[in-house]
Amino acid sequence: MEQKTLSKWITFALLGGAIIGFIIFFVIIPVYGKNLLESYPEFSNRFWPWLIFLWVFAIPCYAAIIAGLKISRRIGLDQSFCMENAASLKTIACLAAGDTAFFALGNGALLLMNMSHPGVMLASLFVAFIGFAVTIASAALSHLVKKAAILKEENDFTI
Repeated sequence: MEQKTLSKWITFALLGGAIIGFIIFFVIIPVYGKNLLESYPEFSNRFWPWLIFLWVFAIPCYAAIIAGLKISRRIGLDQSFCMENAASLKTIACLAAGDTAFFALGNGALLLMNMSHPGVMLASLFVAFIGFAVTIASAALSHLVKKAAILKEENDFTI
């Protein structure tokens, strides 16, 4: 696959993820929450804390998508192995680690405030595992891209 084609596919996937995330976080979850409130009005004190918590959770996800779009643009310019891509991947790893910790601690805090259910906390472990996996994968890719960029720079100076 050519660099420009790969770059287009990565951009398409990232923008698709951003659109799907927007629909989930800003359409489906609020509508579902309002429907829950109509069915169970005793949970009205939980709607806004959970909605704000999930919206704050989404912010680092979109920051990571922006970093991914920068990587995609550099791949299209045939700069796959550069220090900027290594730094962007490290940024994605840090965002994923922070967001995973925020999600786990936030779920725990909501549970302690009696605004959640233990089953929700258990289900959130799946999301935390995905965040942990993204953190490890991004950190490993950052390390490998950095090593490849160093080798590329050394080879560019060799005649």
